[in-house]
Amino acid sequence: MNIVTKIIAIIQARMGSTRLAGKVLLKVKNKPILGYVIDRLSKSKKIDDIILAITTSKKDDVLEEYAIKKSVKYFRGSEDDVLSRYYLAAKKYNADYIVRITSDCPFIDPEIVDNIIERHFNEGADYTANILKRTYPRGVDTEVINFEAIKQAYENAETSFQKEHVTPYIARQPEKFKLLSIEAKGKMRRPDIRVTIDTKEDYKLIEKILLHFDNLNFKTEDIIDFLDENPELLEINKHIIHKD
Repeated sequence: MNIVTKIIAIIQARMGSTRLAGKVLLKVKNKPILGYVIDRLSKSKKIDDIILAITTSKKDDVLEEYAIKKSVKYFRGSEDDVLSRYYLAAKKYNADYIVRITSDCPFIDPEIVDNIIERHFNEGADYTANILKRTYPRGVDTEVINFEAIKQAYENAETSFQKEHVTPYIARQPEKFKLLSIEAKGKMRRPDIRVTIDTKEDYKLIEKILLHFDNLNFKTEDIIDFLDENPELLEINKHIIHKD
């Protein structure tokens, strides 16, 4: 007898950002950054549903409107306690496994996502991610979490850091949870590349990449090739320090 499991991708999003407010709705080719995240993630073959996890803040009403327009399910929860937002969203939509994605990654790669999900199942992990050791370009970050693990985190996390960043309670307790770190190989091993959006410089680079490609079917390898062929583009946001 096959046991049916439900894999839900939860994209956390908010309009407030200390460095680039409203970044997730900034447009390139008349589509907001968040639209690229959703559309690329929808190409995953292993995800059963996509949920937009937004805050209860009035300024995020516009994100609820966008979710409705895109026919994407959504959940509204705490602005600062993102862990509770994830857990309650996962609980509401009956997730057995959660794929954590952030809304500032318009180049999220469905093949990488599916590979990490597959590895998570094959290894019987509680938490699988390609960020435990930074080897992939920054911007294809993917975490897969068992519902029971995120439930334990929700019930036991105490610090604001654990609650704001969702997975530290799990990722920093290898004695309690089975962790699996996915590292990039070959040409994909490019931690020097930054294709997430947090500043005006990031937006400028992302815009140039999106204007280069005709459709959404390009892969991370294609982005790497394009940037290697145009190394001056890497200088645009090379100086940006990521907020961990």
